[in-house]
This record gives sequence, structure tokens and C-alpha cells, in this order.
Amino acid sequence: MSTPQPPMPQAAPAWQAAPGPSYPNYTSPIPVVRTHLGHALASEWTKIRSVRSTMWTLGVFVLLVVGIGLSAGALVANSGAEGELGDENPLSLGFFGLLLGSMCIITLGVLTTASEYGTGMIRTTMTACPTRGRVLAAKSVVFFTVAFVVTLVAAGFVAFAQVGMLSDAREPSGEEWLKGTVGISLYIALLGLLSLVVGSIVRHSAGAITIMIAAVLAPLVIAMFMFSSSLEDVQTALFEYSIPNQLSVFYSNSLTGSGPSGWDPLWIMLGVTAAAFVGAYALLEKRDV
Repeated sequence: MSTPQPPMPQAAPAWQAAPGPSYPNYTSPIPVVRTHLGHALASEWTKIRSVRSTMWTLGVFVLLVVGIGLSAGALVANSGAEGELGDENPLSLGFFGLLLGSMCIITLGVLTTASEYGTGMIRTTMTACPTRGRVLAAKSVVFFTVAFVVTLVAAGFVAFAQVGMLSDAREPSGEEWLKGTVGISLYIALLGLLSLVVGSIVRHSAGAITIMIAAVLAPLVIAMFMFSSSLEDVQTALFEYSIPNQLSVFYSNSLTGSGPSGWDPLWIMLGVTAAAFVGAYALLEKRDV
């Protein structure tokens, strides 16, 4: 019988690094920096300005706001009815363009988050930035800034043009100028931000857009068909807190004599968006991508 031989030491495979430092004196020329919110903001800014949906939705938004606003001002000026405006705010003629244009901001807000779940890009995003709250915050900051600036430019241009065309109408006060430009722009940007958060919660573009359009139009439409006297209080509440009515409050032209006034719609939208943001953050931390 042969004596069993002791096992021979096996050489490490070529692909397996030998124990110990391979390059003890090597220093990488690439600087290693701690990531922060600025990196996430730069990434989201690159995304939002490089996709076609941003240019299309914002382009249609500007076309609706400017086109409808100037058309309404020209129609009133050429019909000789500008003297009939009385004490009404002449800037209110831009209401219809902003109401229709808000659908574009809603769509872009949803696509900013939900489209990444549809394409699977969200996996790459979360791999590059594992801190999920930072990703949601960066998307929110970039989108809100873009939506506010574009809305402010479009609404401001229409406001100045309408005042120039309606020479016989009264001059808006300083507060009316502020609410009709900055105030309405903040409100629409927050409405778009709420859409972004709903897109993060639903994770489906078509579903989130449908939810947001229903939230904008359904309360007003439902209230119009409430004919029973027992539902009068509900009808009034739906009229008062519907989004179209809250938009009209910025032009001091509410559909009802009660309800939100002044800057109240902005604080209401801010509270609703903040609550939705907390819910979206909690779900983002719990769910898988």
C-alpha cells in the first residue's frame, strides 16, 4: 500500500488577488469626495433638460398661456368692452391660459418621477445615489425651480401685454401685480410638485396623470351637478376649494363670496404638497425599486 501524500498547496487563480497589498505605494489620481445634495441636483438638472418631454410640455405650456392670454386681451380690446371691466382686475384675462397650461405642468411633474419607474432608469439612479430621500429632494428642487421660472416669465409677459392692450382699464395695484405674477407662479409650481410626488407614490405615469387631472377638475364638475338643497354645503365647499377657484383667487375673482381669499390658496397647496411629500418619502424608504 502506498503512503498517502500530503495535499500540495494550490496556486491562487489568475483572477484572484493574492493576500496582502498589491500596490502598497499606489495613490489614485482620482480625488475621492463625499457625495452631497449638489451632486444629485446636477444629475437631475442634466436629466430634466436633456429629455424631449421637458421641451415639449414646457413649449405647449408657454404656447397656451401666451396664446390664450393675448387672444383674450385682444378680443376684449377690439370689442370695445374694456370699459365694462369696471373695478375688475385686468390681469384676470390670463386665468384661462394658466388653467389649461397647468395640465402641462402636471404632466411634466408626473413624468419627472414616474417615467423612471416605467423605463427602469430608477435602478441606475438609486445605485448612483443610494440615499433615496436625497434623490426625491433633488428632483423636487430642480422641477420646482424650472416650473416656477417658466410660469413667471410666461405669466409676467401676458400680464404686461394685457395691461398695454387694455389702455382704458384701471391700473392693477402692486399687490395685484404680485399675486398675478409671482403668486400664481408659486401656486402652479407647487401644483406641479404635488404631481411629482404623486408620480413617486403611484409609480405609473398614466395613472398619476389621471389622478391629478381628476383632482383639478372633478370637484368643480361634481359641484355643478349637485342640485339637491341638502347638498348645498357640500356644493359650496367643492366650489370654494376647487383648484380652478383657488387660481381665480389670485386675481380677486373668486367663484363664491366665501372660502379662501388673499394668499390662502398658496398656503393650502403648500400644506397638501408637504403632507404628500412625507408620504412619498416614507413609501420610498420602505418599497423596493
